[in-house]
Amino acid sequence: MKKLTAYAILLLSSWAFSLTAAHSQEKDSSAARGRWTPEAVADKMTDKISRELKLSKAQTKEIYAINLDIEKKSENIKLSKKNNAKSMSELNALNNERNQRFKTVLTAPQYKKWTDWTLNKQDHLEAKIEKKKQKKEGQPQ
Repeated sequence: MKKLTAYAILLLSSWAFSLTAAHSQEKDSSAARGRWTPEAVADKMTDKISRELKLSKAQTKEIYAINLDIEKKSENIKLSKKNNAKSMSELNALNNERNQRFKTVLTAPQYKKWTDWTLNKQDHLEAKIEKKKQKKEGQPQ
C-alpha cells in the first residue's frame, strides 16, 4: 500500500510539473520565437532614453507607459498576417504617435535632444544599409 501511494504521488507530481512547464512555454511565446517581449523592449528603451535625456522619475514612468503601449501595438502588427507595405505604414504611424505623446511628457530641450538622437540613429542606420549594399554589389556573384 505504501509503495502504491508513493508511486501515485510521484506520478501526480511529474504530471503537475509537465503541466506547469507547458503553461510557462505558452505564456512566453514571444521569447520562444526569439523575440523580446513588449515589456522587455519598453524597459530597455526607457532606460536608454532616461539616461540620455536625464529624465525625472515621474517622466521615466510616463515614458515607460508610452513605450509599453506602443510596443504592445507594434507586436500585434508584427504578429498579424498583413502585407508588408500596410504593416510598415502602421509601424511608422505608431512611431509618430510615440513622438507626439513624448512631446507632452518631455521638456522642450529634452524633446529637441530626443528628435536629434532619433535622426542621428536614422542616419546611422541608412549609412549602414548603404555600406552593406555597396559591399554586396562589389562582390562577384
